[in-house]
Amino acid sequence: MSEELSELLKVRRDKLDELRDKGINPFPYTYEASITAAEVLTKFKDIKEGEQAEEEVSLAGRLMTKRGHGKASFGHLQDETGRIQIYAREDVIGAKYDIYRKLDMGDIIGIKGHVFRTKTGELTVKVADFTMLCKSLHPLPEKWHGLQDKELRYRERYVDLMVNQEVKDVFVKRSKIVSLIRKFLENKGFLEVETPLLHVMQGGAAAKPFTTHHDALDMPLFLRIAPELYLKRLIVGGFEKVFELGRVFRNEGISYKHNPEFSIIEIYQAYADYNDVMKLTEDIIVTAAQEILGTLEIEYKGEKINLATPWKRITLIDALKEKGIDIAGKSEAEIRAIAKQKGVEGTEKLGVGKIINTLYDKFVEADLRQPTFIIDHPIETSPLAKKHRSKEGQVERFELIIAGMELANAFSELNDPIDQAERFKKQAELKAAGDEEAESMDEDFLRALEYGMPPTGGLGIGIDRLVMILTNQASIRDVLLFPHMKPLARSQPSEEEVKILDK
Repeated sequence: MSEELSELLKVRRDKLDELRDKGINPFPYTYEASITAAEVLTKFKDIKEGEQAEEEVSLAGRLMTKRGHGKASFGHLQDETGRIQIYAREDVIGAKYDIYRKLDMGDIIGIKGHVFRTKTGELTVKVADFTMLCKSLHPLPEKWHGLQDKELRYRERYVDLMVNQEVKDVFVKRSKIVSLIRKFLENKGFLEVETPLLHVMQGGAAAKPFTTHHDALDMPLFLRIAPELYLKRLIVGGFEKVFELGRVFRNEGISYKHNPEFSIIEIYQAYADYNDVMKLTEDIIVTAAQEILGTLEIEYKGEKINLATPWKRITLIDALKEKGIDIAGKSEAEIRAIAKQKGVEGTEKLGVGKIINTLYDKFVEADLRQPTFIIDHPIETSPLAKKHRSKEGQVERFELIIAGMELANAFSELNDPIDQAERFKKQAELKAAGDEEAESMDEDFLRALEYGMPPTGGLGIGIDRLVMILTNQASIRDVLLFPHMKPLARSQPSEEEVKILDK
């Protein structure tokens, strides 16, 4: 901590002590505000220059600016809805003006007064009285807006939200998107459910899990990588339309589109297949865009994206062919040779399905800019999806790609317990060979399938990536309130705390 900052902190603590010495509680319990900043701007918009409203109003918020050191002072008070200018005079407030004069930017106060319009045309509240609601002990940053060191903004998101309205707007839109999706599904007869976050075994997606340990049961547990297998158990149990929106955890790298924990929605509908789910996916995203943005022609990172439906549908094999990689009808050896020629490393250790997926990841996905369904994937990389009804070695699966990012993944769900058991066995072999992302042999899930699961379409949508697209944010960190960061030394647990946690 710099000497300059230390001195500023000391000054604020001195002011805190001064308030207490005067018998003022710098951290009171409650305050009743009659109006918000946004409501003032709306309700009193017709007041003319020099006029003052008769009605007294009370507001509460954070003091964001303050100018004037004599017997009068202007400032801006910020609440959840925005900012309003305030004006305080010694001849109005009286003896309390000495306390008001010593307020710091960042202090939270309640004010009472009358609204008027200044000569410059700005609606302003003339302060008749004020109450200290929280003394800020840390100065607001002077040059935080537009700060290039985004890491600092992510670490201190509370400051970022405080001083950057556009950042706050992103998270307001995020909440609205989530709420809208919930309502959309509920209106279509879907039931929201909750399933465990702690799993006895990993499953539901190809990803490396986080592991933990339950002391009382003396057993390992996994933070869920997907809720899929539990939700399909509910379909077996008789629920025909269910969804779950929540966090999943994957022990993978961090990038502009990856965070160790993130939000997804998984949706399952009995008596539907992946064609039905494609239509549902379009409807969900189009509805969200139309409601939140008012248009289907959006901009993402300077690029125009048109969400008007129907969206392009193309098989994975045809998408590769469009890039000059023709694997249709080729033998496994030929596909391996093509991959090697294209620079895919470790082909001798990969199954042919993973090789095809690697070719797709390397040469296709990033170039898919407009909404595109990549359909019909290799069976090897889709152990929970139903075999394609007419294409050997493939499954009825799609991924939705927008702006080079996968936003959704969906199947005609595999409901043949014998086929599923065989797929799990092959996954177990891959796991034994060192593939940490392979599915586990889930005997209870197989038992559930043996009771009978109706034909089902399942869908998973990455909420964070959808919000990125709809709010034009370049990184997943910009749509997560508190993205994962490597902690600074002062934020890490002490050696003593580590010892306690390890016991």
